[in-house]
Amino acid sequence: MELRGKVALVTGGNGGLGQRICHALAREGVHIAVMYAQSKDQAEGVARELASQYQINAAAFGCDITDGAAVETLVAAVKARFGRLDILINDAAFNKSVPFQDLDSLTVELWEKIMAVNLTGPMRLIKAAAPALKASGAGRIVNISSVAGLGPTGSSIAYAVSKAGLIHLTRCMAVALAPETLVNCVAPGLLEGTRATANLRPEQIERSAASSLLQKAADKDDCADMVVTMCRTDTMTGQTIVIDAGRIFH
Repeated sequence: MELRGKVALVTGGNGGLGQRICHALAREGVHIAVMYAQSKDQAEGVARELASQYQINAAAFGCDITDGAAVETLVAAVKARFGRLDILINDAAFNKSVPFQDLDSLTVELWEKIMAVNLTGPMRLIKAAAPALKASGAGRIVNISSVAGLGPTGSSIAYAVSKAGLIHLTRCMAVALAPETLVNCVAPGLLEGTRATANLRPEQIERSAASSLLQKAADKDDCADMVVTMCRTDTMTGQTIVIDAGRIFH
């Protein structure tokens, strides 16, 4: 698919990986809606940088993706601002480090918050965006999961389960939205310089890097480039690609 002139909504677009995804898409001529939850100034700064550097249209949009009405308003606002919506990138996520063995600290409240942001939020966004993506004639959705969704690892049990759910949501939505909209998923391993990594315990970070075949963290730009590939493809859907420097094989 030719990407130039398309419009992408990137949730968590002001985050460490989210910014790389925004830049990678803008480099291809895609107009960008940078969605943020709290950091308005940062998101607006990202939008200004994208517009200036790549001569595309970009704007920041605030949204609480756990609020169904807010998600509907977001999608409507993006369509009103850009006139269309072709691409949805579900990158927004929340985590909090809780050792797997510490079940007492894995409260129901924390479980529900992680699920609301990491799994139910993307489901809300996909449902809200689905009509516009279908109308574009070449809709693309890319979900950002984690290797924690492929094995019992990550910042907490709740995080791992939410990311496993997102991988299967990818498959199910690929079935639901075919043939007009393609749905794929990137599952990064340890990424340096992100909010998610900042919430990990130091020993988790050290163990993750040391246990990879390449003995280093995954690369954010590699992940962003894969997102672009998934947006460009015409024949891949329902797939999850792991980028983790060689830790998980599936």
